[in-house]
This record gives sequence, C-alpha cells and structure tokens, in this order.
Amino acid sequence: MNVTLRQLRAFAAVARSGSFTLAAESLFVTQSALSGLIKELEQALGLRVIDRSTRKARLSEVGRDLYPLVDKIIHDLDGVLDDVTNLKSLKAGLVRIAAPQLMASTLIPEAMAAYTAQHPNIRIKLVDCAVETVMSRVFSGEVDFGIGPERDPNSDITATPLFEAPFMAVFPPGHPLDRLPEICWGDLMRFPVISLQGQFTDRLAIDLSAAVYGPKLMPANEVAFMSTALSMVNAGLGVTVCIPYAASLVRLYKLEMRALGDPVVSRCFFIFSRKEQSLSPAATSFMDFLFQYVAAHEDIARWTVAGKPSP
Repeated sequence: MNVTLRQLRAFAAVARSGSFTLAAESLFVTQSALSGLIKELEQALGLRVIDRSTRKARLSEVGRDLYPLVDKIIHDLDGVLDDVTNLKSLKAGLVRIAAPQLMASTLIPEAMAAYTAQHPNIRIKLVDCAVETVMSRVFSGEVDFGIGPERDPNSDITATPLFEAPFMAVFPPGHPLDRLPEICWGDLMRFPVISLQGQFTDRLAIDLSAAVYGPKLMPANEVAFMSTALSMVNAGLGVTVCIPYAASLVRLYKLEMRALGDPVVSRCFFIFSRKEQSLSPAATSFMDFLFQYVAAHEDIARWTVAGKPSP
C-alpha cells in the first residue's frame, strides 16, 4: 500500500470542507489535481472514502472512520515540522555547555547574557565543573560541547581553538608590584604566590622551567578555586596569577591585574565537541557567537583563534 502525505492532506481537506472546490482552494491546487489525489488514495486503499455527488462530497462509511485518524496524523506531523522550523530559525532550542569553575563564573555568563539578548527563546544550560572533567562530560553526552584549557588529545573529541591569552599578575592596590613599570615572573616570586591545585600549577611550572632564565614556581599555597586565591590576595596573604577573561572577578575583589613578562606564558583555550556528532542549530549558533564575542572583547584575551591579534 503506497499512500502519500499529499493524498492524506487532500482527503482531510475534502472531509473538513465537504467540497472539492473549497478543499482545492485551501491546498492551492486545481480541482482536477485534488480529484486525482483522492482517486489515487482510494486505489491504494482499495476502498471508496468519499461519495461524490453533483452538489456535495460526502464521506463514505470508511471515510468517516478514517478521517479522525488521518486528521490526528497530519496535526501531529505539522506540530513536529513546526518544532523543527522553530529550531532551525532559533525560535526554540536548548544548549548545554560545560566549563571550568572560573570560566563559568566570568566569561561564560557574560557571553550567555549577550547571546540571550539576541536570541531570547534559546535556553542555555551551564554545567560548572572541575577543569579535568570538561572533556568527560562532552564524551558522555551530558553537554553539547565544553570549553577549557588544552588537555591531552582524545580520539573521540575535537578540540577547536577559541582563544589564547597570557597569565597576568594579581595583587592588592598599593602593592609594591604596582610601582614597577613592567612586572616579570621573578618580581612576582619575591612574594608568596597563591596558586591552584593540580594541572594548573603543574603545567605552569613546566612552562616556566622551559624558558631561558625562567624562575622556579614554588607556591606558598595551593587552593582548589580561584575565588579562594583572590580572597587570600585581598586579605594581604600573597599574590596570584590568572587569565584576562577573569577580569570581572578580579575587579569584584577590588584587586589589580597587570601583564606578566620575562617570560610571557600563555594558555590556549578550546571548544571540545564529539567527533562525527552534529550539533543542534542552537548549539551551533551559540558556538559561533562565542568566537565572535571573544574576538570583540580584548579584555578577555590578548590573542584570539590561532594566535592572531584581536581586531
């Protein structure tokens, strides 16, 4: 049995209007084309569904039983197609992203607010997590994509560069570092350094030791969250380092942030997504927006994708 959607729509239109003329007008087809569709449907079913007369078209007994079912199928299908259209036109949709705690409390909410102003019907769910778990949440399908610093490659994950940015020195107002025209890592190390636990400190120590005349990183304290480090700096317990995208949080703690040199150490941040898995229109749109947002805000990063200077 080869029944088409066009045949079912023709049948439903005639059933609703009781007229071939009105049904043809509602479907924007000729009356002869409509009659042909009904005839094809009846041939496919092997049953008459409409009794024709010179004045009116009436449903047969089979047609009366069939119409509620056909009408529901068409209504449900139209609903699905409307949902797809809304997703495609960004009138609806959900984006799920994972980001480390510091990024989830600074850069991402700021970008979310800017995106939502343009696309108010798109919902964005932010999962704040430990930096080490970002890729695993992408791999498990819990989120559409994740954002974070460079990590060991994974054969199932695509890492697309989002931006590269240098480490900055963070200290209280009036601190001796603020009187220096330029701040070097050696200058920073003369004061107690409060760093983050795990790969943050490990990778930073490797980068510094690899540089010519690079100082050795020996933190006075290692804490789990940047907010803790900033609170300790605010209390006068030392200094810390962070990436420029955290500027809003640094300002919240009323601290100063300055560039660090000799050597300049930077971090590349990536968008992590599953290989060979298409993103929804909403997720694709928000990902594209992130690239534009970062490129337009020089306070987030000194360099954007592939190390190219910000415009």
